[in-house]
Amino acid sequence: MTHYLKTLFIAIAQTQSELQLQQTVMSKIGEYFAAKRYRLFLLSHLHPIANKSKLFQLAFSLEHNPVLRYLVENHVPVHEEILLTAEKWRTICPRWDHGHVMVGPIVDNGSLIGGLALTRDRDDRAFNNQNILELSALCLHISTQLTKIQSQQIKFNQHSLKQMTPRELHIAELVAQGLTNAEIGKTIWITENSVKQALKRMFSKLQVSSRAEMIAKLSRYNCDR
Repeated sequence: MTHYLKTLFIAIAQTQSELQLQQTVMSKIGEYFAAKRYRLFLLSHLHPIANKSKLFQLAFSLEHNPVLRYLVENHVPVHEEILLTAEKWRTICPRWDHGHVMVGPIVDNGSLIGGLALTRDRDDRAFNNQNILELSALCLHISTQLTKIQSQQIKFNQHSLKQMTPRELHIAELVAQGLTNAEIGKTIWITENSVKQALKRMFSKLQVSSRAEMIAKLSRYNCDR
């Protein structure tokens, strides 16, 4: 194991939020693998995809993307050359900066909850088996840390769970962590304005006028407890 890989494990263990993983650790992981693009994605943040671009929909289509399908079915890291020829991959994904792709599983309680994805330009060297082994180790550490982070998140009362959508509850959790609207948007892949509009709807539902009041109301135990 390289010294730099050990420093990545330490950096993962020191994160306190999903946003820190995205903004601080992922850039280091991307640099380590000499990746053109890199992303930690959680499946709960991708829905609905109907309003996304056609390219985005294809990338997350199990029918269209054999790399993603392999990840979902097997929960192990994979890169495109393990599954098909370079020519075949180009017909599936013609993007130059996705000439080589590698993904690894993020899991929790036996279920796949997301993935760590990296890409390289077509003219760059392909990912190899050593990369697969290292990505597997990183995914293990990230999965463990995400479970820890999520276990420390605010617990909402049962009435709140019925009032709010899953997306709204996730936004509320990020608000409770102290994230700004811009930071929340980056974490769940929506614009800052979309976060503002979501908060307005949430305030209206809960009949509150501030972020602090919203969190207090969502967290308050009801009388039936």
